[in-house]
Amino acid sequence: MPVCAAPPFAGELAVSCDERWRAHDLLRLRHLAAFDGEPAWVRDAFERAPYAVVRRALVAEGIVAIGVRGTERSQRYGTWAASTDIVEAVAPEALVRSVPPAGRAALPAFAALAVLQRDARGVLNNMVWGPTGSAGFELATQTAAVTQSSDLDLLIRTPEQLSRDCAADLLNHLQALARETGIRIDAQLETPAGGVALAEWAAGKARVMARHASGPRLLADPWSAAHRTAS
Repeated sequence: MPVCAAPPFAGELAVSCDERWRAHDLLRLRHLAAFDGEPAWVRDAFERAPYAVVRRALVAEGIVAIGVRGTERSQRYGTWAASTDIVEAVAPEALVRSVPPAGRAALPAFAALAVLQRDARGVLNNMVWGPTGSAGFELATQTAAVTQSSDLDLLIRTPEQLSRDCAADLLNHLQALARETGIRIDAQLETPAGGVALAEWAAGKARVMARHASGPRLLADPWSAAHRTAS
């Protein structure tokens, strides 16, 4: 997040994450706490759509790290919510069969998603996955967020190791679809060690970047038992 509020707890209390809320889940909130330095656009954005996305950060008990998005690409704000203010959580995979609001389906990101939704024999068929980013936000909130140039961001749950060959096949499939629709498709694997870019794992790199609540880590195997910690 380009801007982030100071945490409302002492640093030594930031020791865990509430496993009920996972990175990229969208949370509907009854209240958004205000912190010093909050950008001017945040209140209007929250009134327009009272949702925030769970971000990766260690927190104190009863607190969730969240991100608020505005109408512009540059409007992203990292802040904090009390778990008691959460009304509903929507995971990306809960949106995999959702349809966009009327008149929005022709936007490239939604057109690409529709191809994946219809592809019953595709590489994603036996995986748990769903849209994140602007497409996920619009599907969950029914509030316009996708533009003509928006990427399609995907989250793929991989609790067990995904072979490099399977990752390469999946990446090639998504890249072909991206070329057809004229947009970028960015897929992230959710591993026991955190979020790993599909493109990095498919490339066969000796170590890949795993985005974890405690910070990014370079790992040879994000599925290793040694890294099975809350992300």
